[in-house]
Amino acid sequence: MMNWEETGNKLKGEYVSGCVEEISVDWRGRPCKPNKHGGMTSAAFVLGLQAFEMMAIAAVGNNLITYVFSEMHFPLSKSANIVTNFIGTVFLLSLLGGFLSDSYLGSFCTMLIFGFVELMGFILLAVQAHIPQLRPPHCNMGIAGEPCLEVKGYEAWIFFLALCLVALGSGCLKPNIISLGADQFQKDDTEQSKKLSTYFNCAYFAFCTGELFALTVLVWVQTQSGMDVGFAVSAAAMAVGLISLLSGTLVYRNKPTRGSIFTPIAQVFVAAITKRKQICPSNSDMLHGNQNIEASAASPNLRNLLHTEKFRFLDKACIKIQDGSRKSESPWRLCSVTQVEQVKIIISVVPIFACTIIFNTILAQLQTFSVQQGSSMNKHLTKNFQIPPASLQSIPYIMLIFVVPLYETAFVPIARKVTGRDSGISPLQRIGIGLFIATFSMVSAALVENKRRNSALNSNKTLSIFWIAPQFLIFGLSEMFTAVGLIEFFYKQSLEGMQSFLTAMTYCSYSFGFYLSSVLVSLVNNITSSSSSSGGGWLSENDLNKDRLDLFYWLLVGLSLMNFFNYLFWSSWYSYNPTFSRPSPTHDQQDHSSKQIEAYSNTAP
Repeated sequence: MMNWEETGNKLKGEYVSGCVEEISVDWRGRPCKPNKHGGMTSAAFVLGLQAFEMMAIAAVGNNLITYVFSEMHFPLSKSANIVTNFIGTVFLLSLLGGFLSDSYLGSFCTMLIFGFVELMGFILLAVQAHIPQLRPPHCNMGIAGEPCLEVKGYEAWIFFLALCLVALGSGCLKPNIISLGADQFQKDDTEQSKKLSTYFNCAYFAFCTGELFALTVLVWVQTQSGMDVGFAVSAAAMAVGLISLLSGTLVYRNKPTRGSIFTPIAQVFVAAITKRKQICPSNSDMLHGNQNIEASAASPNLRNLLHTEKFRFLDKACIKIQDGSRKSESPWRLCSVTQVEQVKIIISVVPIFACTIIFNTILAQLQTFSVQQGSSMNKHLTKNFQIPPASLQSIPYIMLIFVVPLYETAFVPIARKVTGRDSGISPLQRIGIGLFIATFSMVSAALVENKRRNSALNSNKTLSIFWIAPQFLIFGLSEMFTAVGLIEFFYKQSLEGMQSFLTAMTYCSYSFGFYLSSVLVSLVNNITSSSSSSGGGWLSENDLNKDRLDLFYWLLVGLSLMNFFNYLFWSSWYSYNPTFSRPSPTHDQQDHSSKQIEAYSNTAP
């Protein structure tokens, strides 16, 4: 029987040489059967984990600022930075998860290991929230002049350890949830490609469902029954998600690992620098590795990338030195065209990736300051029922529960007829639409905050919490375009063996966006404090009526507009690699392949 390690070793040479064989195996390392493994049925188990994991982490992250401020007694600006740093770390660690998955563990094993790590973090949070001796003495942070002890010592260590476990587990899970589900479909098959695009929308629907449940039911539980019960429910949701993942073990299509994904990338740079004095040939057919395209045409399992004219310096890594010797050059001195083109793709997507950072900085405000904004407003829905401020974030997901299926069933088929694209519009177009819409979320936030502040100071009136609903609705719509478009863009631009890592770059954008939010808050406070006669900055107080959150929102409006025009430039500059496309295999070829797999499976012990 062929195991994953043997299969991975077999593919490693092909991966480094640039001729990548598309092969999938079952949980025992045997070639998959088309009628048994993969498809939407297998992806549904992964979507189950997506929904329940999102439910668990969203319930913690979206209401974490209330817990940090009220229970851990950190100042408001520091509490906001702790939350944004926590969420930023979650997404930054997705790079680690993507690397471990593609290089050594595979998506399924990576998800299983770090899923349990995340579960341990939720349990530790619940234990600390339940035991009073593990927290600072109770104190009302909202009452001016009341001394409140900030969490210190071993209590702080326990709190930050729990956050680190949750961040590590969730971060390493996220890119693999997307890639394992997408691996259940074949990108080069027309029908499978349509289903792949549908899967990305289904994944976002599962994301919305988890978020909606977390922001309504779980946040309400946290408010009414305490954060300890809320954290315990998050742990239970995570456990259910892991059960869903395990339930699909027998039907998953798994991609074998191929060793370090950074080695082929490093080889390209080393080879190009080593041959920097060589002159690139005008005819790209003279570059090493173009002959593999002919080989791939003969085999439906091989995929190559065609040569492009960008970053011609890297093409020097493909120049084969003719010195009369029959000795083959080292992989660190001679690379294939496909290998070089993959590096070109990674470099080319960096500006697209960078343009989504401001977008996620806006998201950070909706999960921090907008929650506190809601806390200072009239939260009564009825005389006896108050809306938890964190639950406001559920408003866009209520809308998206209906909009995402409508987008998939109505908009995509119409757009598909017009554009001829399987996904209706291109991922880059989808990202751009979302970036443009996101700007108006901050316009709405700034206008409402100005009205709320003036009403509180001048009229002593408290606005209804529903005044801040539009900023959440607008951003939710923009996220449907940008978030899904970015994931689809990165996954479809990756070569076999790098899907998880490139998908992780999507989540890295979230990370940098939340880190940038922390930097902006600190920078704005420092600048505005030094220029203010009273010595107070826009965000330096624990009272929003004394702060100028509206001006901070207007700053983000300006940054978002500049970012959108920057994106227009880079998206027009970016060109998709003209990947070698082969015709779909005929029915005879499919039947022949199925018989070969069946024969292999029957002979395997």
